[in-house]
Amino acid sequence: TSPRASTTHTTPKPRYASMQQRFGLTVREQLTCGFHVHTSIGSPEEGVAVLDRIRDKLAVLIAISANSPFWNGTVTGFESYRTQAWNRWPAAGPSMIFGSVAMYRRVVSRLLETGVLFDEGMVYFDARLARYHPTVEVRVADVCLRAEDAALIAVLVRALVESASREWRDGVDPAPVPTVLLKMAAWQASNCGLRGKLLDFGSFRPAPAAEVVHALVEFLAPVLAEQGELELARRGVDRILANGTGSQLQRQALRAPGLDNPADDAGLAAVVAHAVRVTLRGADADTAAEPAPVLSRVRRG
Repeated sequence: TSPRASTTHTTPKPRYASMQQRFGLTVREQLTCGFHVHTSIGSPEEGVAVLDRIRDKLAVLIAISANSPFWNGTVTGFESYRTQAWNRWPAAGPSMIFGSVAMYRRVVSRLLETGVLFDEGMVYFDARLARYHPTVEVRVADVCLRAEDAALIAVLVRALVESASREWRDGVDPAPVPTVLLKMAAWQASNCGLRGKLLDFGSFRPAPAAEVVHALVEFLAPVLAEQGELELARRGVDRILANGTGSQLQRQALRAPGLDNPADDAGLAAVVAHAVRVTLRGADADTAAEPAPVLSRVRRG
Protein backbone atom coordinates (compact mmCIF):
# COMPACT_ATOMS: atom_id res chain seq x y z
CA THR A 1 0.00 0.00 0.00
CA SER A 2 1.11 3.55 -0.61
CA PRO A 3 2.49 5.24 2.52
CA ARG A 4 1.43 8.67 1.26
CA ALA A 5 -2.03 9.86 0.34
CA SER A 6 -2.86 9.39 -3.32
CA THR A 7 -5.57 9.92 -5.89
CA THR A 8 -6.46 6.79 -7.83
CA HIS A 9 -7.91 6.24 -11.27
CA THR A 10 -9.33 3.16 -12.94
CA THR A 11 -8.09 1.49 -16.09
CA PRO A 12 -10.14 2.95 -18.98
CA LYS A 13 -11.97 -0.26 -19.89
CA PRO A 14 -15.69 -1.08 -19.62
CA ARG A 15 -15.08 -3.87 -17.07
CA TYR A 16 -13.35 -1.54 -14.63
CA ALA A 17 -15.91 1.21 -15.18
CA SER A 18 -18.63 -1.28 -14.26
CA MET A 19 -16.68 -2.37 -11.18
CA GLN A 20 -16.29 1.28 -10.16
CA GLN A 21 -20.04 1.82 -10.42
CA ARG A 22 -20.94 -1.38 -8.58
CA PHE A 23 -18.31 -1.51 -5.82
CA GLY A 24 -17.78 2.21 -5.24
CA LEU A 25 -15.33 3.04 -2.46
CA THR A 26 -13.81 -0.44 -2.51
CA VAL A 27 -12.60 0.24 -6.04
CA ARG A 28 -11.54 3.84 -5.42
CA GLU A 29 -9.43 2.82 -2.43
CA GLN A 30 -8.02 -0.36 -3.97
CA LEU A 31 -4.48 0.91 -4.42
CA THR A 32 -2.81 -2.28 -3.24
CA CYS A 33 -0.02 -4.45 -4.60
CA GLY A 34 -0.12 -8.19 -3.96
CA PHE A 35 2.65 -10.68 -4.64
CA HIS A 36 1.15 -13.64 -6.54
CA VAL A 37 3.22 -16.81 -6.87
CA HIS A 38 2.34 -19.30 -9.62
CA THR A 39 3.53 -22.91 -9.28
CA SER A 40 3.06 -25.43 -12.06
CA ILE A 41 0.74 -28.43 -11.63
CA GLY A 42 0.23 -31.49 -13.75
CA SER A 43 -3.58 -31.36 -13.84
CA PRO A 44 -6.57 -29.52 -12.37
CA GLU A 45 -7.11 -32.54 -10.09
CA GLU A 46 -3.64 -32.06 -8.63
CA GLY A 47 -4.27 -28.34 -8.36
CA VAL A 48 -7.45 -28.68 -6.31
CA ALA A 49 -5.78 -31.28 -4.10
CA VAL A 50 -3.00 -28.77 -3.47
CA LEU A 51 -5.46 -25.96 -2.67
CA ASP A 52 -7.13 -28.20 -0.10
CA ARG A 53 -3.82 -29.00 1.61
CA ILE A 54 -2.08 -25.61 1.72
CA ARG A 55 -4.98 -23.48 2.97
CA ASP A 56 -4.09 -23.92 6.65
CA LYS A 57 -0.54 -22.58 6.18
CA LEU A 58 -1.05 -19.52 3.99
CA ALA A 59 -1.44 -17.05 6.87
CA VAL A 60 2.22 -17.59 7.77
CA LEU A 61 3.18 -16.15 4.37
CA ILE A 62 1.19 -13.00 5.16
CA ALA A 63 3.27 -12.49 8.30
CA ILE A 64 6.64 -13.14 6.63
CA SER A 65 5.89 -10.82 3.69
CA ALA A 66 4.12 -8.07 5.70
CA ASN A 67 5.00 -4.73 4.09
CA SER A 68 2.00 -2.40 4.28
CA PRO A 69 1.80 -0.59 7.64
CA PHE A 70 0.57 2.70 6.14
CA TRP A 71 -2.57 3.50 4.19
CA ASN A 72 -3.37 6.70 2.36
CA GLY A 73 -1.15 8.78 4.63
CA THR A 74 -2.24 7.02 7.83
CA VAL A 75 -0.50 4.77 10.35
CA THR A 76 -2.83 1.75 10.36
CA GLY A 77 -1.68 -0.31 13.34
CA PHE A 78 -1.42 -3.32 11.00
CA GLU A 79 1.67 -4.98 9.56
CA SER A 80 -0.17 -5.96 6.36
CA TYR A 81 -3.03 -3.53 5.89
CA ARG A 82 -3.18 -4.63 2.25
CA THR A 83 -4.74 -7.86 3.55
CA GLN A 84 -7.48 -5.88 5.28
CA ALA A 85 -8.18 -3.67 2.27
CA TRP A 86 -8.16 -6.58 -0.17
CA ASN A 87 -10.55 -8.70 1.87
CA ARG A 88 -13.34 -6.16 1.35
CA TRP A 89 -13.98 -7.85 -2.00
CA PRO A 90 -16.90 -10.30 -1.77
CA ALA A 91 -15.02 -13.45 -2.83
CA ALA A 92 -11.64 -12.67 -1.24
CA GLY A 93 -10.06 -14.69 1.54
CA PRO A 94 -9.62 -18.35 2.47
CA SER A 95 -11.67 -21.01 0.76
CA MET A 96 -13.31 -24.27 1.78
CA ILE A 97 -11.98 -27.76 1.20
CA PHE A 98 -13.26 -28.63 -2.26
CA GLY A 99 -12.36 -32.31 -2.52
CA SER A 100 -12.58 -32.47 -6.30
CA VAL A 101 -12.31 -30.42 -9.46
CA ALA A 102 -16.05 -30.85 -9.98
CA MET A 103 -16.80 -29.24 -6.62
CA TYR A 104 -14.30 -26.43 -7.24
CA ARG A 105 -15.98 -25.65 -10.56
CA ARG A 106 -19.41 -25.91 -8.99
CA VAL A 107 -18.50 -23.41 -6.25
CA VAL A 108 -17.09 -20.98 -8.81
CA SER A 109 -20.24 -21.37 -10.94
CA ARG A 110 -22.51 -20.75 -7.96
CA LEU A 111 -20.56 -17.62 -7.05
CA LEU A 112 -21.02 -16.31 -10.59
CA GLU A 113 -24.72 -17.21 -10.56
CA THR A 114 -25.27 -14.88 -7.61
CA GLY A 115 -24.66 -11.93 -9.92
CA VAL A 116 -22.41 -10.31 -7.31
CA LEU A 117 -19.25 -11.12 -9.25
CA PHE A 118 -18.82 -10.00 -12.84
CA ASP A 119 -16.66 -12.89 -13.98
CA GLU A 120 -14.32 -15.65 -12.82
CA GLY A 121 -11.49 -13.13 -12.56
CA MET A 122 -13.21 -11.77 -9.43
CA VAL A 123 -12.98 -15.09 -7.60
CA TYR A 124 -10.28 -13.71 -5.32
CA PHE A 125 -9.53 -16.78 -3.19
CA ASP A 126 -6.27 -16.68 -1.22
CA ALA A 127 -5.16 -19.49 -3.53
CA ARG A 128 -6.89 -20.58 -6.70
CA LEU A 129 -6.44 -22.36 -10.00
CA ALA A 130 -5.08 -19.81 -12.44
CA ARG A 131 -7.45 -19.00 -15.29
CA TYR A 132 -4.91 -18.92 -18.13
CA HIS A 133 -1.97 -21.00 -16.89
CA PRO A 134 -1.56 -24.60 -15.63
CA THR A 135 -0.68 -23.33 -12.17
CA VAL A 136 -1.82 -22.91 -8.61
CA GLU A 137 -1.82 -19.19 -7.85
CA VAL A 138 -1.06 -18.22 -4.24
CA ARG A 139 -2.17 -14.62 -3.67
CA VAL A 140 -1.80 -13.83 0.04
CA ALA A 141 1.62 -12.15 0.24
CA ASP A 142 2.42 -8.46 0.22
CA VAL A 143 4.86 -7.17 -2.38
CA CYS A 144 8.12 -7.31 -0.46
CA LEU A 145 10.49 -4.45 0.30
CA ARG A 146 13.54 -6.59 -0.45
CA ALA A 147 14.09 -8.84 -3.45
CA GLU A 148 15.55 -11.62 -1.30
CA ASP A 149 12.33 -11.71 0.75
CA ALA A 150 10.32 -12.15 -2.45
CA ALA A 151 12.61 -15.00 -3.51
CA LEU A 152 12.12 -16.62 -0.08
CA ILE A 153 8.32 -16.44 -0.42
CA ALA A 154 8.54 -18.02 -3.88
CA VAL A 155 10.71 -20.84 -2.52
CA LEU A 156 8.29 -21.50 0.35
CA VAL A 157 5.24 -21.48 -1.92
CA ARG A 158 6.83 -23.91 -4.35
CA ALA A 159 7.72 -26.23 -1.47
CA LEU A 160 4.18 -25.93 -0.09
CA VAL A 161 2.72 -26.96 -3.43
CA GLU A 162 5.11 -29.89 -3.85
CA SER A 163 4.54 -31.09 -0.27
CA ALA A 164 0.77 -30.89 -0.69
CA SER A 165 0.93 -32.77 -3.99
CA ARG A 166 2.89 -35.57 -2.34
CA GLU A 167 0.36 -35.77 0.49
CA TRP A 168 -2.40 -36.12 -2.09
CA ARG A 169 -0.56 -38.87 -3.93
CA ASP A 170 0.09 -40.63 -0.61
CA GLY A 171 -3.57 -40.50 0.36
CA VAL A 172 -3.17 -37.97 3.19
CA ASP A 173 -6.41 -36.08 3.78
CA PRO A 174 -6.47 -32.28 4.10
CA ALA A 175 -6.53 -30.88 7.63
CA PRO A 176 -10.25 -30.24 8.36
CA VAL A 177 -9.75 -26.66 9.55
CA PRO A 178 -12.93 -24.54 9.47
CA THR A 179 -12.69 -21.59 7.12
CA VAL A 180 -13.56 -19.19 9.96
CA LEU A 181 -10.37 -20.25 11.77
CA LEU A 182 -8.37 -19.57 8.62
CA LYS A 183 -9.85 -16.06 8.60
CA MET A 184 -8.75 -15.61 12.22
CA ALA A 185 -5.22 -16.73 11.35
CA ALA A 186 -5.04 -14.36 8.38
CA TRP A 187 -6.34 -11.44 10.46
CA GLN A 188 -3.79 -12.12 13.20
CA ALA A 189 -0.94 -12.32 10.68
CA SER A 190 -2.12 -9.11 9.04
CA ASN A 191 -2.33 -7.32 12.37
CA CYS A 192 0.82 -8.54 14.12
CA GLY A 193 3.12 -9.80 11.38
CA LEU A 194 6.16 -11.25 13.15
CA ARG A 195 6.00 -8.83 16.09
CA GLY A 196 3.97 -10.99 18.44
CA LYS A 197 2.03 -14.22 18.12
CA LEU A 198 0.56 -16.05 15.16
CA LEU A 199 -1.98 -18.85 15.14
CA ASP A 200 -0.08 -22.12 14.92
CA PHE A 201 -1.11 -23.93 11.72
CA GLY A 202 -1.41 -27.23 13.59
CA SER A 203 -3.47 -26.23 16.62
CA PHE A 204 -4.73 -22.76 15.56
CA ARG A 205 -3.85 -21.46 19.01
CA PRO A 206 -1.53 -18.49 19.63
CA ALA A 207 2.20 -19.21 19.52
CA PRO A 208 5.29 -16.99 19.19
CA ALA A 209 5.69 -15.92 15.56
CA ALA A 210 9.27 -17.20 15.34
CA GLU A 211 8.14 -20.67 16.42
CA VAL A 212 5.38 -20.78 13.81
CA VAL A 213 7.66 -19.59 11.00
CA HIS A 214 10.38 -22.09 11.92
CA ALA A 215 7.74 -24.84 12.15
CA LEU A 216 6.65 -24.09 8.58
CA VAL A 217 10.22 -24.35 7.30
CA GLU A 218 10.75 -27.64 9.12
CA PHE A 219 7.45 -28.99 7.78
CA LEU A 220 8.72 -28.21 4.29
CA ALA A 221 12.27 -29.38 5.00
CA PRO A 222 12.15 -32.65 3.00
CA VAL A 223 11.15 -30.87 -0.22
CA LEU A 224 13.38 -27.85 0.43
CA ALA A 225 16.36 -30.16 0.98
CA GLU A 226 15.68 -32.03 -2.26
CA GLN A 227 15.59 -28.74 -4.16
CA GLY A 228 18.80 -27.52 -2.52
CA GLU A 229 16.99 -24.67 -0.78
CA LEU A 230 16.65 -25.72 2.86
CA GLU A 231 19.54 -23.63 4.13
CA LEU A 232 18.43 -20.73 1.96
CA ALA A 233 14.98 -20.89 3.57
CA ARG A 234 16.37 -21.20 7.09
CA ARG A 235 18.75 -18.27 6.59
CA GLY A 236 15.99 -16.23 4.96
CA VAL A 237 13.50 -16.55 7.81
CA ASP A 238 16.22 -16.03 10.41
CA ARG A 239 17.29 -12.84 8.62
CA ILE A 240 13.74 -11.49 8.55
CA LEU A 241 13.18 -12.39 12.20
CA ALA A 242 16.42 -10.63 13.15
CA ASN A 243 16.23 -7.57 10.89
CA GLY A 244 12.49 -7.12 10.60
CA THR A 245 9.85 -7.48 7.92
CA GLY A 246 9.39 -4.80 5.30
CA SER A 247 6.64 -3.34 7.48
CA GLN A 248 8.92 -3.08 10.50
CA LEU A 249 11.63 -1.41 8.39
CA GLN A 250 9.11 1.08 7.01
CA ARG A 251 8.12 2.07 10.53
CA GLN A 252 11.78 2.45 11.51
CA ALA A 253 12.25 4.83 8.57
CA LEU A 254 9.20 6.80 9.71
CA ARG A 255 10.81 7.27 13.13
CA ALA A 256 14.16 8.35 11.69
CA PRO A 257 15.83 11.15 13.72
CA GLY A 258 15.46 14.72 12.54
CA LEU A 259 11.74 14.56 11.82
CA ASP A 260 9.68 16.88 14.00
CA ASN A 261 6.45 15.04 13.31
CA PRO A 262 7.11 11.56 11.87
CA ALA A 263 3.44 11.01 11.08
CA ASP A 264 3.30 13.98 8.71
CA ASP A 265 3.85 13.94 4.96
CA ALA A 266 7.58 14.54 5.34
CA GLY A 267 7.86 11.48 7.55
CA LEU A 268 6.01 9.35 5.04
CA ALA A 269 8.17 10.76 2.26
CA ALA A 270 11.16 9.48 4.24
CA VAL A 271 9.58 6.02 4.18
CA VAL A 272 9.34 6.17 0.39
CA ALA A 273 12.92 7.43 0.09
CA HIS A 274 14.08 4.53 2.28
CA ALA A 275 12.29 2.06 0.02
CA VAL A 276 14.09 3.54 -2.98
CA ARG A 277 17.45 3.17 -1.23
CA VAL A 278 16.75 -0.44 -0.31
CA THR A 279 15.68 -1.19 -3.88
CA LEU A 280 18.83 0.40 -5.29
CA ARG A 281 21.00 -1.07 -2.49
CA GLY A 282 22.30 2.38 -1.49
CA ALA A 283 25.04 2.82 1.07
CA ASP A 284 22.60 3.86 3.80
CA ALA A 285 19.98 1.23 3.08
CA ASP A 286 18.95 -1.28 5.72
CA THR A 287 21.12 -4.22 6.74
CA ALA A 288 19.80 -6.50 3.98
CA ALA A 289 22.93 -6.28 1.86
CA GLU A 290 22.98 -10.01 1.19
CA PRO A 291 22.48 -10.62 -2.55
CA ALA A 292 19.21 -12.09 -3.62
CA PRO A 293 19.42 -15.90 -3.91
CA VAL A 294 19.46 -17.62 -7.26
CA LEU A 295 16.57 -20.04 -7.49
CA SER A 296 17.37 -23.52 -8.71
CA ARG A 297 15.62 -24.73 -11.83
CA VAL A 298 13.30 -27.56 -10.87
CA ARG A 299 10.20 -29.18 -12.30
CA ARG A 300 7.83 -26.93 -10.42
CA GLY A 301 8.54 -23.41 -11.74
